[in-house]
Amino acid sequence: MALDLSQDLHLSPLPRTDAETARITAVRQAPSDFSAPHRFEALSAGKATVPASDDERVLSHPAASLTETLDFELGRSLFEKLWVAAPSSTRASDGLGPIYNARACSGCHINDGRGHAPAGPSEDAKSFALKLSIPAPQDDRMEEIEGWIATQPEPNYGSQIQDFATATVGAEAQISVTYTPYPVTLDDRTVITLRRPDVTLTQMAHGPLHSQAMLSPRIAPPLSGLGLIEAIPAADILALADPEDADGNGISGRAAVAWSVAHDTWMLGRFGHKATQPTVRQQVAGALSTDLGISSPLFPAPWGDCTEAQTECRAAPHGDNDVRVNEVDDIGLDLMTLYTANLGVPERRNVAAPEVLRGKEIFHTAGCADCHTPSFVTHRLADQAERSFQLIWPYSDFLLHDMGDGLRDSRPEGVATDREWRTPPLWGIGLAHRASAEAGFLHDGRARTLLEAVLWHGGEAAAAQAHVRQLNETDRAALIAFLESL
Repeated sequence: MALDLSQDLHLSPLPRTDAETARITAVRQAPSDFSAPHRFEALSAGKATVPASDDERVLSHPAASLTETLDFELGRSLFEKLWVAAPSSTRASDGLGPIYNARACSGCHINDGRGHAPAGPSEDAKSFALKLSIPAPQDDRMEEIEGWIATQPEPNYGSQIQDFATATVGAEAQISVTYTPYPVTLDDRTVITLRRPDVTLTQMAHGPLHSQAMLSPRIAPPLSGLGLIEAIPAADILALADPEDADGNGISGRAAVAWSVAHDTWMLGRFGHKATQPTVRQQVAGALSTDLGISSPLFPAPWGDCTEAQTECRAAPHGDNDVRVNEVDDIGLDLMTLYTANLGVPERRNVAAPEVLRGKEIFHTAGCADCHTPSFVTHRLADQAERSFQLIWPYSDFLLHDMGDGLRDSRPEGVATDREWRTPPLWGIGLAHRASAEAGFLHDGRARTLLEAVLWHGGEAAAAQAHVRQLNETDRAALIAFLESL
């Protein structure tokens, strides 16, 4: 039986009428006139859109459609909480680690925005992580999925390097990043110097990595609009997939497949750099476990990412007990999920400016919109009015695309090969540096500017990148102005 990823098991959507489907098709048509903005596009998140504030908290406001914000603020308190090691007198806050990357979720998602790569070998790897795995045999469940690449955690260090630890357990290693300059000459002879990262590990507590270890450096992604992404009908995302490039445009997006712990089945992957998580709740629980060493109902191991080989780590004190079964219980996980799902997407700026409109035309002409799909309409949800039936503008198809050797890591994940990445949504990208001056772009933060990020595109995006390289200075500036308006 063919795998059906079109079922949105995490929601209770109402079916669309034929009239609604026709309206949606009409409103999502690609633009043919770039002399004026679409009348809805300034509202990036529909009725959930928030004003673009002038401070660093620009990405931290509750969605405008969220009428009751008490639980949102409770979720924020958990998201920003500094966890401590167990046992402690503050039982509600203990359970950190024993190994971890940050003491709070907000330590990586800076002001709810994106992280950054270390500027050099002497800088701490704050908001930056190194994922690990080794090849593994297929099991019966994985054999259901065509193209699944079986992996398992590295036997000594687990699925990620944790560079901090509680007092009784040492950190696994320290992460060091250096850069090799990579100059790119544009057609008008302008030279843009990119930087190619090289990640190494020092002070390794458990010996060398496995000989078949596969590595992938990552920065924390931004959080705005996650609940709206979750509310996009899976069928609408799947309709964009073209794995055999049947239309001959050089773009062959593939759907990611993710295992749902809550539903005990396969679902469409939406979240993470390679779209390996199906829901916001599972994404939150997975980060608690791996990044902070905090247990939850979905990932109940109290030691987080400690491997069987790390016996001292697994034997260290933790916050679970007969009364407090998990360090974050169902209620806490629900609150954190509500918070991360309802962070507001800021409104567009300068949508009618001639330079922005010219940049929008270039974006479409270059083929950028072939992967960065501008708009969707969310499910009609009777029980979640805050994200129900909204026209949203995330600028992503949420599919996997081959991005070429330049962005290749050495670590496949699920059905994603080492050259494939989920198209990241672009909404809010123009405010990244307002939230954090150090914010980086692409999966590992190597790009310091939006132009650098574009110039790293290869593979299926090679033609679009080549189009940008031949632009004159005025048109390049217009493209960047459009991206910064998002």
